[in-house]
Amino acid sequence: MNRQQQALEIFAAGTVIPATPLALDENRRFDAAAQKKLTRYYLDAGVGGIATAVHTTQFEIRDPEHNLLEPVLQTAGEEIQCFEQETGRTIVKVAGVCGDTQNAVREAELAKQYGYDAVLLSPGGLNHRSEEELIERTKAVAAVMPVIGFYLQQSVGGRVFSYRYWQRICEIENVIGIKCASFNRYTTIDVVRAVAFSSRRDAITLYTGNDDNIVVDLLTPYRFTVDGKTVEKRFEGGLLGHWSVCTKSVVAMFQKIKEAAGQPCIPQELLALGVEVTDANAAFFDVANGFKGCIAGIHEVLRRDGHMNGIWCLNPAETLSSGQVEEIDRVLDMYPNLRDPK
Repeated sequence: MNRQQQALEIFAAGTVIPATPLALDENRRFDAAAQKKLTRYYLDAGVGGIATAVHTTQFEIRDPEHNLLEPVLQTAGEEIQCFEQETGRTIVKVAGVCGDTQNAVREAELAKQYGYDAVLLSPGGLNHRSEEELIERTKAVAAVMPVIGFYLQQSVGGRVFSYRYWQRICEIENVIGIKCASFNRYTTIDVVRAVAFSSRRDAITLYTGNDDNIVVDLLTPYRFTVDGKTVEKRFEGGLLGHWSVCTKSVVAMFQKIKEAAGQPCIPQELLALGVEVTDANAAFFDVANGFKGCIAGIHEVLRRDGHMNGIWCLNPAETLSSGQVEEIDRVLDMYPNLRDPK
């Protein structure tokens, strides 16, 4: 079994995959050393994978004036490779892929060049395209790299997809997973039901991106009657920007959840934990202001914990919202159990 096969087995079993932020200096220039330090924090925390060049990494890395997509992929990939050589562990490397078909294929080829295992295919910015066009786009990218489908919430540029769309996505060879981040119970069930009814149900792994429901997503069995038999699917792991902060605590929490999932009785402590995680997420992601400060909020928590030097974003207008610092103070004080152990 080669390294990529090992990584895809880890992905299929379910693991913690933080969506990594972008490390900049005070002049808003890419800081490769700081990016490697941040990547090493996640690796030392015990994650099973790392996603980069995704929303949390800032889509502006693709803009010509920054031209950071390749340096970011290379830097994160090199640090992961060093860790793998030092420890003998295999880490799932996921790269975000965006844009119309031609651009998405080009980004997938770049990810393949730098040794990534799979791509997270974002529908962001493509609301003018039909579902049929996006299905064909998925097929084109899947011909290059294993694909993780992505249900992106509307408030940050996503759209509502039909159940039929997800049915057809599930039947595409080399689609290995779906990250559901619709932040909606009804559309989440659409995705899980489409997977359950697919002829490829055993080849597709569900990952939660529903930051408003992380713990319960991971605890819930979804059961459907398919051809007279009960088919059960679960969210096996998470690919989350929220998991890029307090990640040591996240790894420990994930292990407890996985141990409890499938048991006849779910401890009330885990259900209470789910509320705490959602409350914290609201502060970090600036829900009160329509997620405007979500990336800066993640940076602020990482800065406080010594993993980033500042909250700088490529876009100077992207910063903390009024009142967000106070909300972050509140949840960190209220839920010390969510923070990394000292």
